[in-house]
Amino acid sequence: MIIAIDFDGTVVEHEYPDIGAQVPHARRVIKRLAERNHKLILYTMRSGDELNDAVRYIKTVIEIDLYGVNANPQQSEWTDSPKAYGQLYIDDAALGAPLKVDKELSDRPFIDWEQVKNILY
Repeated sequence: MIIAIDFDGTVVEHEYPDIGAQVPHARRVIKRLAERNHKLILYTMRSGDELNDAVRYIKTVIEIDLYGVNANPQQSEWTDSPKAYGQLYIDDAALGAPLKVDKELSDRPFIDWEQVKNILY
């Protein structure tokens, strides 16, 4: 499956332009998705140096290689659309996304990776 994953509020807590603390269980679940051969696209509003920081974080902290960054590398073969094609989008701003509220960690809701894990495997 091709899975597009947001960064702020999904992988890390909202601290843009800085990188916030890791959302609980994000690393474990994302690594497991990669181990199960899902193609993971970092799909974020970050750009420039902030985007480079997020990509570096995914590679060094989450310890996975990305299939794409804000783009699906194969979709240019069949469309000119700028939207990255994925079969699933994990984003704290998505309708129906499982969110967690923990005021000790963040003032804003973030993805509940335990629920994502329960849904996906």
